Amino acid sequence: MEIEFVSPGAVEGEPLSAIAAPAFENQTLSAAAEALDGLSGGALSRAMGSSRFAGEKDQTLDLVAPAGLHAARVVLVGAGARGKLGDLGVERLAASAYHAVKTSGVSTLELRLGDLSDEQAARAALGVRLAAYRFDRYRTKERPEKKPSVVKVRISCTDPAAAAAAFEPLAALGDAVSFARDLVSEPANVLYPQEFARRVKSLEELGLEVEILGEAEMTELGMGCMLGVGQGSIRESQLAVMVWRGAADPKAAPIAFVGKGVCFDTGGISIKPAGGMEDMKTDMGGAAAVAGLMHALAGRKAKVNAVGVLGLVENMPDGNAIRPGDILTSMSGQTVEVINTDAEGRLVLCDAIWYCQERFKPRAILDLATLTGAIVVALGDELAGYYSNDETLASNLAAASTSEDELLWRMPLHKPYDKKLDSLAADVKNITGNREAGSVTAALFIQRFVTNSAWAHLDIAGTAWKAPPGSPTIPEGATGFGVRLLNRLIADHYEGR
Repeated sequence: MEIEFVSPGAVEGEPLSAIAAPAFENQTLSAAAEALDGLSGGALSRAMGSSRFAGEKDQTLDLVAPAGLHAARVVLVGAGARGKLGDLGVERLAASAYHAVKTSGVSTLELRLGDLSDEQAARAALGVRLAAYRFDRYRTKERPEKKPSVVKVRISCTDPAAAAAAFEPLAALGDAVSFARDLVSEPANVLYPQEFARRVKSLEELGLEVEILGEAEMTELGMGCMLGVGQGSIRESQLAVMVWRGAADPKAAPIAFVGKGVCFDTGGISIKPAGGMEDMKTDMGGAAAVAGLMHALAGRKAKVNAVGVLGLVENMPDGNAIRPGDILTSMSGQTVEVINTDAEGRLVLCDAIWYCQERFKPRAILDLATLTGAIVVALGDELAGYYSNDETLASNLAAASTSEDELLWRMPLHKPYDKKLDSLAADVKNITGNREAGSVTAALFIQRFVTNSAWAHLDIAGTAWKAPPGSPTIPEGATGFGVRLLNRLIADHYEGR
């Protein structure tokens, strides 16, 4: 899709265009909408008055363009209360305008959003980019009228050159979110560990250093837990390591991110029920978010040193698969008794985190994983749960979460629960064996493999995939949750420091 920033006087309707303008709560037209209303002889205000459109956020009123407007359609977009739009509100408004006309047959959408700052005009462009995402590469018989017709978006603003400059880092962010969404959307017969690793390797063209470790290298390192998860699959497990050196001192300690990348999770010998198992192609959402983050940092040339480590495996139940009761030796030397082979993500993370700590000595380490159904029971699909051993990191995550509307809720690392992970036969069990505090005990298991770093664990099992979506900037399906949140965390608290 082509996105163009233009000055207000340069915006002229086209026969196959739609013009969108805001309206506020209580049916109050914006200045841009009032100008359109004047040109149409009051047709917009009359249409609004005879409808249930009230100017609330995400509401739209799509009209055939009245006489006096050289366009095919006019869309009034709800902006909520006047004076309270904000950057995220601008994104949602632009995304709502796009959705209102995306399959209408018009080819151009003109956003006349009033006196926006350059940054807000850029945010509008990001909103459209995120809203326009589709994963349709396997659709061969989709009817033409179901496909988006909009190929160009023109955004009116006071300084088009400045808006275009402000959009450059946001465009890189949009590309990164789309990259993460693509990874989560792919079927597991296409995106298995080696293919995931190949796609990550392609990010070297952005300036990332990427190294892929296979099973031989991981065996030499002693990654018995991660290798144990993957040993039931014919697909070889991989460890993908991404490094971005953007700080003034390329040798300065990085901030590190570790992602769970279970490309398909049957549950292993502790096999899952059939209903909904197709969604287990998304069990690599944590790794996708980390890969997307590294894509964003390299794409916008962030002034920070960062590391991404992805544990890429399949959890399959063949004759070589690990069994309940097996004991695995982690890279840390700690032994783990397997109580349930469907508690596999923490086995991947414990080795990947240990490797990351030992090799890179990061100043902070964050892991992301679609880890537990328990977090979905607790928080649903609107918030991800997070745990941290560091108050500053926890506070910074919460702030970034609110800024980007990728919402987190802090969960407790309650020490008495840790004892429930003690094993009679090994150093630790991979799960307690009951349903109590399942997300908490999973986090406590991971914490046993964290050394002296500031650490946070994000359980994104409920937020990595949404059906239906909850925001016009998020499609049905893969959300890319975590990319924006972590990019903001770095920009606000680590970049240039």
